[in-house]
Amino acid sequence: MATLKEKLGYALGDAASGGIVWKIMSIAFPLFFTNIFGLAFADAAVLMLVARMFDVVTDPVMGSLADRTRSRWGTYRPWLIWGSIPFGLIFALLLYTPDLGPVGKRVYAYGLYLTMMAMYTLVNVPYGSLLGVMTEDDNEKNQFSSFRMVGAYAMGFITLFSFPYLQKMVGGSEQHQYSVLGAGFGIFAAIMTLACGLMTKERIKPIMAEKFSFKQFADLFRNKPWVYLTLIAISTNFFNGFRYAAAGYMILYCLGGDVTMGNFIINYTVFMAFSEVTCMIFGGLSPAFTKRIGSKRGAFIVAALICTVCSVLYFFIPMDPAYIWVMIGVLVLSSVGVGLYSPLLWSMYADVADYATEKNGVSSTGLIFSSGTMAQKLGTAVSGSLIALFLGLAGASMISDEFGNLSIDPASINESVKTMIWSLFSLFPAVLALIMCGLAYLYPIRKDIQSSVPATTEEEVYA
Repeated sequence: MATLKEKLGYALGDAASGGIVWKIMSIAFPLFFTNIFGLAFADAAVLMLVARMFDVVTDPVMGSLADRTRSRWGTYRPWLIWGSIPFGLIFALLLYTPDLGPVGKRVYAYGLYLTMMAMYTLVNVPYGSLLGVMTEDDNEKNQFSSFRMVGAYAMGFITLFSFPYLQKMVGGSEQHQYSVLGAGFGIFAAIMTLACGLMTKERIKPIMAEKFSFKQFADLFRNKPWVYLTLIAISTNFFNGFRYAAAGYMILYCLGGDVTMGNFIINYTVFMAFSEVTCMIFGGLSPAFTKRIGSKRGAFIVAALICTVCSVLYFFIPMDPAYIWVMIGVLVLSSVGVGLYSPLLWSMYADVADYATEKNGVSSTGLIFSSGTMAQKLGTAVSGSLIALFLGLAGASMISDEFGNLSIDPASINESVKTMIWSLFSLFPAVLALIMCGLAYLYPIRKDIQSSVPATTEEEVYA
């Protein structure tokens, strides 16, 4: 039986990777690279696409490597313990803007971004895989997954809400502000990742394959639940990726900049912080909600429908700062759905891993969870890349200052560009949420939430 301390320790892992590192990379990087670091739209778009091709290789390789790890710390925990410091350090360097020319900046951005993706893989694939070896009890897996999501969203709220106030406190240029905040958040991420590795326990010893074999990769594509769940995960991360990447452009260009009410600042990070706190609350309620619905699959469909309806509603809100609280209200409603389905996704991956182990005779937990991490990075980075591409197609262009630094030309922000930004935050996610509903309906595992026995045969798995 897992202790509360262990569940809190597990939550710290995603508080670091999801609540700090990935949250800043999701919401700040598209705007940071084009408006502060000084990359062109095309450079930013290509950077994120190249990184995704890189992840197609590194994520499954890391999953397979983690599955074969043997140490006194266990199978997956040593990667968190020894990877924590370089994880935080490289993140800090990525938010630093070097005094280089356009070519030097491209080299720096590409090199550090690819290295950061590799470090994220090295830490987060084993972290996700821990869920498959900490407990055999299905309800306890849901609890661990819920703690994970609450940790991620709670830290995400703190990160995003505090960001503009910390920028004011640091002062100086925006480049200086991001550098200092990158260092501070990087230290916190490293400490929390290390604590997660030290506070958790691996109770289940995986059945390891002695030799590397490409058969494991082929088995994935013969695993029907894995195929559907991976498509669902990609869709969920595209849904979140579009919203977080478009938020900065939406506040800056559709609403004319930060909305201030006395001393209260609503910039793009604070705006999305309302989503984070909602996801935190409903992520904690997800196990009870799932039990009420009766199955993970059914609960996921209901949650995705909430996201679909609310995303469509958002499109019809006027682009006027006077409606900021209406925008926040609809954002909160859509985030109810995100909060409810997020813990379910990782718990469903644990079900797929259990099924694969029983079917194939060896553990592929790390490999299976690596696809969840790859889907996360694919959705976030490609959506950010597509936003840069769509804004360029809608008419936005770049200008260069006397030092050769690039930024968006304010004169190019016409109604067509604004409508594109608004759609990227609302209609694009709505379509993805609807796709999620359809895929979840077809997802073949029909395990009742009360069951603590893993489905092991075709007859038990497929309805």
